[in-house]
Amino acid sequence: MSRAISNTSPLTNLAAIGQFDLLHRLYGALWIAEAVWEELNAGGHAWPGCAEVAKAVWITRRAVVNRPLVTTLRERLDPGEAETIALAVECHPAWVLMDEREGRHTAQRLGIKTVGVVGVLITAKARGLIPKVGPLLEQLRQKAGFFLSDRVIHDARAFCGEA
Repeated sequence: MSRAISNTSPLTNLAAIGQFDLLHRLYGALWIAEAVWEELNAGGHAWPGCAEVAKAVWITRRAVVNRPLVTTLRERLDPGEAETIALAVECHPAWVLMDEREGRHTAQRLGIKTVGVVGVLITAKARGLIPKVGPLLEQLRQKAGFFLSDRVIHDARAFCGEA
């Protein structure tokens, strides 16, 4: 297992479908930036994943030191994405968990490996942690309101031998 840094989306979406523990089982320790914690608690609303993160001893909140980098990244990204990427630049994790396209592209341009929630589920299936990805992808759509095209679901299921 290798340390990963997570943005908000994988935390909230996996919690919404009851698969939050996959993060611990796949990555062991997880770091989140302070801005991610703030997003989980935005507007006094406890978003899915908030309680799970608060209870998880394997998740550590980290403050980003390189504030000028965060400021630069904020020109195109939201606070959580910007701080997640800046934290990754500082800490060199094996993976950054992020779903948003622009954030992933920015991270990849900086040489950071990214994986989104669909990739997490595919990895979990490959390691025998879940029996099928198809039903969980549908739950992401239905329960979490996570946008997934029919094509992404088809390709993920085909990749996992569920087509």
